[in-house]
Amino acid sequence: MAQLLFPLLLVALLVPMFLGVRRQKREAANTTSMQENLKVGDRVTTTSGLYGTVVDLDETTIDLEIAEDVVTTWLRAAVRDVRTDDATESAEVEPHDSEVEATEPEGSATTAAQPPHTAADGATVEESVEDTNARLTKE
Repeated sequence: MAQLLFPLLLVALLVPMFLGVRRQKREAANTTSMQENLKVGDRVTTTSGLYGTVVDLDETTIDLEIAEDVVTTWLRAAVRDVRTDDATESAEVEPHDSEVEATEPEGSATTAAQPPHTAADGATVEESVEDTNARLTKE
């Protein structure tokens, strides 16, 4: 019985390792294929979490537009994935008025000593572009 236990133990340990290596190789091949098939206009995410749009391609590098008229050069290997969820992203970026009001505690008023983007309890409240422009034009 003891002679049969050792080979079974080896098989029980080596099979999951073998399957894991196969899965990693398959994922690496998919990522490499995606990086090789990039084209101008693709919206991508880098491995460091930067969102950008491909504006130029080279054999080993890509140029990403990360803001209007701001282009940076990256290695193709730095691209994690191509994004297709534009509707979800725009909903996350712009806060609604109800979200801003919900973050301020009930009954607290913003004092003159506090900036308008800080709640009375010190928590940061995200303000909209319109609120920022209005605040800047007043000052």
